[in-house]
Amino acid sequence: MKNFKKYIILWLSQSVSQLGSSMTSFALVLWAYQQSQSAMSVSLMAFCNYVPYIFVSIFVGGFVDRHRKKTIMLVADTIAAVGSLAVFALLVMGHLSVWNIYVINVVMGVTTAFQQPASAVAVGKLVPEDKISNVSGLNSFSSNLIVVFCPMLAATLFTAGGLPLILVIDLASFLTAFSVLLFVIHIPEQFEQKEHQSPFAGTAEGFRFLKKESGLLYIMLTMALINFFSRLTYENILSPMILARSGNNSFALGVVNAFMGVGGIVGGIIVSVKKESRNKASAIYYSAAFSFLFGDLLMAAGRNTIWWSIATIAASVPIPFIMANQNAILYRRIPQEMQGRVFAVRNAIQYSTIPVGILLGGYLADYVFEPFMRAGGNAAKLLGQVVGTGTGSGMAVMFLCTGICGFMVSVLSCFSRKIRALNDESAPEAKP
Repeated sequence: MKNFKKYIILWLSQSVSQLGSSMTSFALVLWAYQQSQSAMSVSLMAFCNYVPYIFVSIFVGGFVDRHRKKTIMLVADTIAAVGSLAVFALLVMGHLSVWNIYVINVVMGVTTAFQQPASAVAVGKLVPEDKISNVSGLNSFSSNLIVVFCPMLAATLFTAGGLPLILVIDLASFLTAFSVLLFVIHIPEQFEQKEHQSPFAGTAEGFRFLKKESGLLYIMLTMALINFFSRLTYENILSPMILARSGNNSFALGVVNAFMGVGGIVGGIIVSVKKESRNKASAIYYSAAFSFLFGDLLMAAGRNTIWWSIATIAASVPIPFIMANQNAILYRRIPQEMQGRVFAVRNAIQYSTIPVGILLGGYLADYVFEPFMRAGGNAAKLLGQVVGTGTGSGMAVMFLCTGICGFMVSVLSCFSRKIRALNDESAPEAKP
C-alpha cells in the first residue's frame, strides 16, 4: 500500500509533465502549419515520432529488464527536455525550421521507446495486482483530461506569448516531474543474473515468451489491426472532415474534441472505481466493438456538432476499458523479470500499424474517397443517403468503412479459443 501511495504521487507529477509536453506538441502543430500551410507537414511530424519508436521498441526490452527502471525513465525524460530546449534555442535565434522539428521528433520517438516499457514495469512493481485496472482508469482519466484542456490552454498561451512561453511551461513541468521521480519515488528492482546479451537476444526472448503465451500474442496482433482502423479515421481525418462539413468552423471542431476527452474521462473514472471484469479478454473486444459500432458509424452519419459530439463520446468511453483489461491480463501473465522485454515487443507489434494508418488515411481521403463521392456515380448516390453529400462526405464514408471493419474484427475475436482461454480465472498467475 505504501508503494501504491508513491505511485499516486508519481502519477500526478507525470500528468503535469504530460500536460506540458502535450501543449508543446499542439503549439508545434500550429507553428508548423503557419510556416508551411501544409497538412502533410503536420502528418509527417507524427510519422517521424512513431517510426523510430516502433523500430527501437523491438530491441529495448532486454535492456530495460537488465537496468534500473528509474534511471531509464530519468534519462529518457531528460533527453526529451533537451529536445524542447533545443526547439526553444533555435526559435529564439530565429533558425527554427519544420525539418528541425522532424529531427527532434525522431529523437523523442527513440526516448519514448525506452521510457514506456520502463514505466510499464515500474507500475507492476509499485501497484498491487488487484489495483492494476484501477490504475489504468486513472491514467485514462488524466490523459483524457489533458485532451479536453490542452488545446484550449495551448491556444490561449500561444496567442498570449507564442511558442516560447509554452516551451518554458513545458520545461517547468519537466523539472517538477523529474524532481519527484528522483527524490521521492523508489522503484523496487530485481535483475536477472545474465551475461551481456545483444539487443536481439532480448527481443527473441520476448517473442519466445509470446509464442508460448499465444493468447497474449493474439491480443497484440488484433489490437494492431484495431489501431490501424482507428488511425485511418478517428485519430487522423476527424479534424479535416469536421472542418470540411462545418464550413471550416473551428469552434465546432473544438467542441467535438472536447467531448472526445470528456468521454475518455467518464470511461476512466468508471474503470478506476469499478471491480475488475471477470472475463477480461472478452471485455477488451466488446468494448472495441461498441466503440466502432456507435462511434464510427454515428460519426459517418452525423451532419452537425451535436451528433458528432455524441459519436466521440460513444467512441471514447470504451477505450479505458480496453486498456485496463489488457493491462490486467498482461501483468497477470508476464513474470516481472520478463515484463520489459514483453512490453517492448508488445509496443512494437501493437503500434506498428499506426504510421501506415496515418499516411494511408490522408491519401485515401484526398485521392480516393473524396473524388469518388464527387464523381456522383450510383454507388456514391447510395452512400450519400447514409452519409450525406458535398465536401467531407468521402471522409464520412471512410468512417463508415472503419466502423464496419473494426466491429467485425472485434466481434470475431471474441469467438477465438485463445481469447476464451484467457477468460479462465483459474489460469496461473505470473510470479516474480
